[in-house]
Amino acid sequence: MDQDVAAKEQPRYIKLNARDNVAIVVNDFGLPAGSRFACGLTLRAFVPQGHKTALVDIAQDAPIIRYGEVIGYALSPILAGEWVDEARIRMPEAPDLDKLEISTAVPAPLPPLEGFTFEGYRNPDGSVGTKNILGISSSVQCVKGTMEYAVKRIRAELLPKYPNVDDVVPLTHAYGCGVAITAPDAVVPIRTLQNLALNPNFGGEILVVGLGCEKLAPERLVPEGMNDAIVRMQDEAFDGFGAIVDAIMTQAEARLKILNTRTRETCPASDLVIGLQCGGSDAFSGVTANPAVGFAADLLVRAGATVMFSEVTEVRDAIQLLTRRAINEDVGRALVREMAWYDSYLARGGADRSANTTPGNKKGGLANIVEKSLGSIVKSGSSAITGVLSPGQKATQKGMLFAATPASDFICGTLQLASGMTLQVFTTGRGTPYGLAAAPVIKVATRTELARRWKDLIDFDAGGIATGAKTIEETGWDLFRLILDVASGRTKPWSDRWGIHNDLTLFNPAPVT
Repeated sequence: MDQDVAAKEQPRYIKLNARDNVAIVVNDFGLPAGSRFACGLTLRAFVPQGHKTALVDIAQDAPIIRYGEVIGYALSPILAGEWVDEARIRMPEAPDLDKLEISTAVPAPLPPLEGFTFEGYRNPDGSVGTKNILGISSSVQCVKGTMEYAVKRIRAELLPKYPNVDDVVPLTHAYGCGVAITAPDAVVPIRTLQNLALNPNFGGEILVVGLGCEKLAPERLVPEGMNDAIVRMQDEAFDGFGAIVDAIMTQAEARLKILNTRTRETCPASDLVIGLQCGGSDAFSGVTANPAVGFAADLLVRAGATVMFSEVTEVRDAIQLLTRRAINEDVGRALVREMAWYDSYLARGGADRSANTTPGNKKGGLANIVEKSLGSIVKSGSSAITGVLSPGQKATQKGMLFAATPASDFICGTLQLASGMTLQVFTTGRGTPYGLAAAPVIKVATRTELARRWKDLIDFDAGGIATGAKTIEETGWDLFRLILDVASGRTKPWSDRWGIHNDLTLFNPAPVT
């Protein structure tokens, strides 16, 4: 659509808070200069969809306010109706971690939500999976090629014999040797690999393929007493590559037989472990998709489920709004601890949180990480934050948790899987084919235009909130029901239909030797 066509539509903007002195343009493809809004405001220049226009004159060095919060300061005077692009905004300092309010605005418990169920795979330890998968872990990158060769044969020769098993997934990675294995931060990748194998979607059937000389001994990746779950390529009993692959296939088939006996059963929604993530965010993320996800997250919490949101750099500049919701002092201090650790991690690499925003974020109307963070945290809903997980730590609490991860889609997904996530809800404004083999991913579009254009990649359209076609509450309920359907296997997300799955990516903040 060109600017002439756009000009014929009723100009619309969204102002989120009474304090805001900017608003974002709603119309697809933006609005040209001269467009007049119902309130009388006239645009002085073309403003792309999702980008900000000043609602009033803003003086030089005056605050620019969106979500009722300061997202920056004007580098020069801005007139009402002008385009407020990133080049006109000076980013504020990050909130001081030593001056945060903690547990000062803990939300009252939401009314319980009873009677909602899904069809899941119950495991001997009481956890419940949404998929029935054989996961095969590697202890070192050296065996990746062998594992992938073996998995190809397992899928072709064995999997058809066990129709109740959804897939065989290799948990490969670039770790295990050539690293400072005893460095303090090595706990992160090691803990991640240990907990990945325990994800409920793998049914407790653990198999590890190692080399035999690596620093990360395979024994560290299996629970105590399960050394028979390890195949070592350097075992002298193997005569050639074919014998090694045969051993992997033999071990795999023994586990496939067990997994094939699993069947779905009715489970309460409280058995769900849901991960929330953004990718390719735009200015509508905090207006449509994330508020809808936040409403659905509140419903899940009311139903007794475990829900986790993540991405440290995408909450850092809004942390002052989260520490107030911490259910107690310990949880609030844990939030501060994870923010401080990541500040230090970035500083060691000569970077800060401003490195987060991408060209796509900016093209979609996000001026800086402050604005992005304020939209990102809306995914967490309105309930109290009941726990904080360090990277790769397994979730044991119910309720709304903050699982500390980098903002990288692939690393965040890997760490959430390690924390026990069995289904992920992923919001996007720019669009991404992201998917995980180990858990279903529901992709939620912030804009109807994207959902229509990517009709066979996007699973859920939240764009109707921007146009007034649907409320946040209606959209949130629709998403909640879709989550239950996908968790039950009744609906398959597009990434699973196409088999589009990203590689697992470990977070290794420790030195590589």
